[in-house]
Amino acid sequence: MKKKPAISQETITQAEYRAFQQAYDFFNAELFAGSLPPVLVTLQRHAKAYGYFSPERFVGRAEKEVAHELALNPDHFGRTDELILSVLVHEMAHVWQKAHGKMPRRGYHDRQWAQMMKQIGLQPSDTAQPGGKETGQHMGHYIIEGGPFAVAFAKLQATGFTLRWQSRMEVNPTRKAKKASKTKFTCPECAQNAWAKPDALLICGACADEDEEKFILMLAESEEETEAA
Repeated sequence: MKKKPAISQETITQAEYRAFQQAYDFFNAELFAGSLPPVLVTLQRHAKAYGYFSPERFVGRAEKEVAHELALNPDHFGRTDELILSVLVHEMAHVWQKAHGKMPRRGYHDRQWAQMMKQIGLQPSDTAQPGGKETGQHMGHYIIEGGPFAVAFAKLQATGFTLRWQSRMEVNPTRKAKKASKTKFTCPECAQNAWAKPDALLICGACADEDEEKFILMLAESEEETEAA
């Protein structure tokens, strides 16, 4: 008697990306009348961004084809599914503009985009709060109560839809502070400043004699160089 082939279970990757594809297809039908093209949804930890849209970011390896990228940041998934998916739809408004409107300069959110956002039930705001500017380089939004997006999300949620994964955000109070990468040094004679590694030995070129390197810049208070998050 032949053995029945084992039924393969869906992997974590398949399940998570299937959920975002399902959401994209659902909101495309509900809010954009199915007019948006297929995109490649990715998860990207892009500094300070909840998500982004990058037109024609991918090209086919075997065939001449292009695909837009719609990226979401899992570091901001510690929120409700409704808020996470509102970012997806925010970026879908950019996909709509690329397909049917006129794209502004890179990264800018113009009036055409803002109008579409309001039409689908998301209020554009540079503060993500009521009263913010509707256009600009860096834009957030908030959900319009009872608007098309809110109604569509409730419909999707009623099917049992849920997102399962988010980034682990660890806070370790015992972790040592990062050592300063650059330290400020000041000449005791002319007060000229210079920045170098904390253990550097510097000579002030304006004050030192040719035969005597006696004016070593004195260590001032450490000034840690802040890296972008």
